[in-house]
Parts: sequence; structure tokens; C-alpha cells
Amino acid sequence: MHAVTLIKGDGIGPSIMDEAVKVIDASGVKIQWEEAYAGLAAFEQFGTPLPDETMASIDKTRLAFKGPLTTVVGTGFRSINVALRQKYDLYANVRPAKNWPGVQTRFDNVDIVIVRENTEGLYAGLEHYLTPKKDIAESLAVVTRAGSERIIEYAFKYARDNNRKKVTVCHKANILKYTQGLFLDVAREIAPKYPDIQFDEKIIDAACMHMVMDPTQFDVIVCTNMFGDILSDLTAGLVGGLGLIPGANIGTDAALFEAVHGSAPDITGKNLANPTAVIMAGVMMLHHLGEHDAADKIQTAVEKVVKEGKFVTPDLNPQSKCGTVEMGNAIVAAMK
Repeated sequence: MHAVTLIKGDGIGPSIMDEAVKVIDASGVKIQWEEAYAGLAAFEQFGTPLPDETMASIDKTRLAFKGPLTTVVGTGFRSINVALRQKYDLYANVRPAKNWPGVQTRFDNVDIVIVRENTEGLYAGLEHYLTPKKDIAESLAVVTRAGSERIIEYAFKYARDNNRKKVTVCHKANILKYTQGLFLDVAREIAPKYPDIQFDEKIIDAACMHMVMDPTQFDVIVCTNMFGDILSDLTAGLVGGLGLIPGANIGTDAALFEAVHGSAPDITGKNLANPTAVIMAGVMMLHHLGEHDAADKIQTAVEKVVKEGKFVTPDLNPQSKCGTVEMGNAIVAAMK
């Protein structure tokens, strides 16, 4: 029995999370779901977007499964996601992007994993105004050797463990010679420890150009926080959008799995939201738990339903009359 903190989230979150839980439960894995709250729903109930009760649950389970959240305007949190990553030191953000049979895109054979440093860089929150008039602002990027070493080691180990062939470090060391230079130096030091993995390095702007010309040249990409944020959305666009992309946030002794899209308040309650991304985040969570057979069972079922295109949400097939619940039911049926 695995204990998991379940945060359904805001907007479309509860509807897609209900389908994800239904699918995971149908796989045969025994999970004790411990529901907790964050985001707008938590603020309305507890007066804070990140209640102590939620943190206490994650403190205990060390594992969270989360839907999209709405960051409340006017509170002390820049981002609840950033707060959770920093609190539990979830230093590795892992975002796979792979072509789906049945989903038409500009490119075929795309299979890229972004490994993004998740706690440092320009998202460290070190910013301020330099004048009383607030007409000059400064943000500080923090890159440490220790943080660089662990994320780059993670990328190479991920590549080896998942039969990947190449790791590309994306950087801007030609201009940001200290912060990005340190990150690149560490990558060059670590790469020789993995002679079975090809090592490549690309300046970030050139990497973006190459990615939209021929994304098949990329395999695993590792980069600092903001570059990873941008590239992970770019790769999502290559394979059909954020509605198909899961995300994992991995730390030394805690992990959080989530849909990476927003809470989509405009379609809340309309049974239109695509649950694929969060179901695939559940697949990543099951692999993390060592439940590989169940994870593979779900992934095969999701791929079958998406490929057939009959019982999918309208974003995948505009002619479809199915919604979130019907798609979840179809995935469960495909697992039998």
C-alpha cells in the first residue's frame, strides 16, 4: 500500500484528477489517497493557498499527486508550485515530450526529455527594486556547483537508466560567463563519467532554432531553471500541447507529480478537460514507486484510446461528443 497526498487543485483540477485516480485504482495498485488542498480552493477554505495541513500530509507521505493550481493574487506566494519545490527541495523537474499516435503534429519521431534544475537560477526569488520610485528592478540568478552537479548527474543517470543515448546541456555561457559558465563547466566535468552516453552542448538560442527545425536530434536535455521552463513548453508544442504532457518534481526523499497545464477556469464544470496529462503524470508516479507493470498497463491503454480518437475530449478530436469522464471510462475499459 502506497500513501499519496492528493491535491486535486483548482478549475478543471478536480475533474481530471478524479479520472486519474479512477484509472490508477483500476490498474490494481493499492494506493491510500490522502486528500489535501492548495491554491484557490485552499485559500477559500483555510485563508491560505498552502495550508499547514497540506504540508503536514506531504511531510508524512513524501509523495504528492497534484492537479493544476490557481495562484491567488495578493498573497505572499509568488507561486505555490515554486514554494513546494523549494520546501521539499524537489531539485529535478522532468518533462517528457513524445509523439502520440493519432495526434497530428509537424514532426514525427519526437522523443525528448527535459531535465530542468528546479530550485535555483532566476526563479530563486531574489529580486528587488533599486530605487524608491520602483523604476529600476533587479533579479539575481543563483547557480551553485552543488546544485549543478546534482541536476546534471540526475540527467546522465536518467539517460542511462532509461536507455537513452545522448544528453545535451543547453546554456548561455557565451554571455553569462559566471552563472551559465559554472553550469557548463560542471557538465563537462561530469560527462566523462558516462562514456556510454553521448554528450552535446548547445547555446540556448541555437538550441531553440535546432529544435523547431529538427527536434529528432535531441534526446535528454539538461538546463538551468528558466531555460528549462521555456524549453519544456516548446517541446510540449512539438507533440500536441500541454494537455498531453506530464511533469515530475523529484527530490532526494520526496516527489511531486502533476499536470503542467493551467486550471482553465473557462471550461470548469463543462466536462471538456483532457485528463491525459495528469494520467500520464500518474504513470510517472507509478514508475517512481516501482509499480512498472501497472504504469505500462495504463500507458498502453491511454495510447490506445488516443490513437483510436473516438472516446477522447474535443481538443483531440473536434468531432468527439465525449468529455473528461467518458475518456476516463474508455481508458479504464482499455485496461481490461
